[in-house]
Amino acid sequence: MIAFVNTDIDLNRKPIFRNLNFAIQPGELVYIVGRSGSGKTTLLKSIYMELKPEKGEIVVNGFSSRKIRKGKIAMLRRKLGIVFQDFRLLEDRNVYENLAFVLKVTGTKQSLIKEKVMTALKEVGLEKAAKEMPQNLSGGEQQRVAIARALVGEPVAIVADEPTGNLDPETSIEILEYLKKINARGISVIIGTHDYELVRHHPSRTLMISDMNLVECAIEPAGTGWRPVPKPVAIAS
Repeated sequence: MIAFVNTDIDLNRKPIFRNLNFAIQPGELVYIVGRSGSGKTTLLKSIYMELKPEKGEIVVNGFSSRKIRKGKIAMLRRKLGIVFQDFRLLEDRNVYENLAFVLKVTGTKQSLIKEKVMTALKEVGLEKAAKEMPQNLSGGEQQRVAIARALVGEPVAIVADEPTGNLDPETSIEILEYLKKINARGISVIIGTHDYELVRHHPSRTLMISDMNLVECAIEPAGTGWRPVPKPVAIAS
């Protein structure tokens, strides 16, 4: 599904990752963890190829960073659902229109749009909110709309960048539950987060950013809190 092979990634000429090697298999749920500013967003942007590597190769759903042309990047992103911390909903359109817009710009037949939109909203328990304006919803509801928007195009993977960063702990767990339900359908889910409690609540494969690279880690008890315990990272095949 996703592979980074001998990859160097810079941001504004600053080195962020060096000799990065890892793979995410179809249907996996993977956390990317690390402190604020460690490179989580940079790594996720490279998955949907907003950023290209300085060295090495990134392969996502058959698209290679070495070979992909600008026009093909849009095709790649149609197969990825992207969820942001700040929701990024269109405030001049209601919930239904926010999702329908995604389908219209990707050329979905008009006859299929309503069914796809309502199916996605049902996935996150918001089918009754279709006519609501985003600003009239709670933060948790807005993020559920954002997840539905990411889901409406029937992606092979969801990439979520700090999806609970603006939410209270209880709502954060609720959002994670919806992402886990989506993952249970066989859709890969990659979550960038610094919230170790979130990871502890629903453990899954976890990659921690350390020294411009990634290490596999487990969340284990340490005194009254929790800490990542590094283990060797699997090399991409």
